[in-house]
Amino acid sequence: MCSIMGYCGSSVDLALFQEGFDRTISRGPDDSRIVDTGNGYLGFHRLAIMGLTPSGMQPFALDGSYVVCNGEIYGFEKIKKVLAEKYTFQSESDCEVLLPMYREFGTDMFAMLDAEFALILYDAEAKSFIAARDPIGIRPLYYGYDKNGVIVFASEPKNLVGLTERIMPFPPGHYYKDGKFICYCDIAKVDKVCHDDLETVCKNIHDKLVAGVEKRLVADAKVGFLLSGGLDSSLVCAIAAKKSKTPIRTFAIGMSEDAIDLKYAKQVADYIGSDHTEFYMTKEQVLDSLETVIQALGTFDITTIRASMGMYLICKAIHENTDIRVLLTGEISDELFGYKYTDYAPDADAFQKEAQKRLHELHMYDVLRADRCISVHSLEARVPFGDLDFVKYVMSVDPEKKINTYGKGKYLLRHAFEGDYLPHEILWREKAAFSDAVGHSMVDYLKAYAEEKYTEEEFQEKARKYTHAAPFTKESLLYREIFEKYYPGQGEMIVDFWMPNRDWEGCQVDDPSARVLANYGDSGK
Repeated sequence: MCSIMGYCGSSVDLALFQEGFDRTISRGPDDSRIVDTGNGYLGFHRLAIMGLTPSGMQPFALDGSYVVCNGEIYGFEKIKKVLAEKYTFQSESDCEVLLPMYREFGTDMFAMLDAEFALILYDAEAKSFIAARDPIGIRPLYYGYDKNGVIVFASEPKNLVGLTERIMPFPPGHYYKDGKFICYCDIAKVDKVCHDDLETVCKNIHDKLVAGVEKRLVADAKVGFLLSGGLDSSLVCAIAAKKSKTPIRTFAIGMSEDAIDLKYAKQVADYIGSDHTEFYMTKEQVLDSLETVIQALGTFDITTIRASMGMYLICKAIHENTDIRVLLTGEISDELFGYKYTDYAPDADAFQKEAQKRLHELHMYDVLRADRCISVHSLEARVPFGDLDFVKYVMSVDPEKKINTYGKGKYLLRHAFEGDYLPHEILWREKAAFSDAVGHSMVDYLKAYAEEKYTEEEFQEKARKYTHAAPFTKESLLYREIFEKYYPGQGEMIVDFWMPNRDWEGCQVDDPSARVLANYGDSGK
């Protein structure tokens, strides 16, 4: 990951900009630079992943224009080869192609990119700023307006605290130009439903996910893998192991007393022949890290915080004990293929609409979790299930084929990888909730801690202070109060709590864990 920031006005206090920008130096500890465009500042903290030499340092410049980008541009070599007929390149960095692309294609370039990215570009000719974000929002970007109405962009909300009254996430799949946010790609929209037969669908799912993993293995820095032992991360690791000439490095974490998935992660690691490392976490580490994790995340959402505890601690351990710089993860599969709760979807149309809603909101939840837990430890996240070609295809598949009529969730994904990728019992194992996977006890400790902190009267009184996404349990109040300590009055950055669809029969629950659903069954064993 890297960190970018842009203060898009000429009468800007550099010291104030620097103060806000330096709050995310952990995203890019290798080098830092701020340039004065003449009409505002652009800043870049670098984590060197592609083109490791100093020539890959940003901002990149072209005839007075500048760009800063936190991103990976897949297939940039082909783009560069075409552009090299007119432009001279100074580095091996993938992001150096962006200014020449803008010169040739203008804002049409964003729809042409196969990338995870957030960028801010200063157009010297127009004397204006442009910003853009990838269609899923895998790379973070936020914005706000200062007291003079000048827009400010930054990788994280913590950069903007004190600079603007209201901080908001930059909408994925949009670019900003001349005061407007313009959608260039709605990743969840389906123009034409795909009615391929089941075997064709599964073959395409297989081939497109393999391609998504393969392109994310390309890095000049060292690559590792988070392996929970669940289906999604296990598939990413299994594909990578097949494509790698040497054993891949996998990492797993769990509570010291009851981590469900550690045994499954070990089983996968043994099967694919990875160089596997296990970490354990304790009750004390979880509770001691809670405030730090919420500050890093910038959210009060229960699911996100619970699921971040293990991820934060494993990334901390990887940073402190290895030279890995890039981590591949298994996020986004659930939103495409379904959770335990989507088994309760009343029909295929409802399933599809829920998937579209979740995909639009992902940047505030699972994707946010992966970005912050990984980047705060100076690592980069790559998300193969977020591959644009893969997501567009799965979203287009007839939802009648995606709903669970098979007696097994995620049937299409499982069937697509039958063979020698994974042990049969891993491929067909029921999904465990993320927080259960690292250990039931972790959530129990957090809930007990919140119960002890507030009396019932205190809970009722304090919860009434919040009109947006009001806390509804003592645990949610605890998280909200910590969030407000670091992001006062910024609750609208998160649209609501990530919960099952309460409009569906069987989903009227007061806890986000799949553990509370009637169909959870053997998932947590």
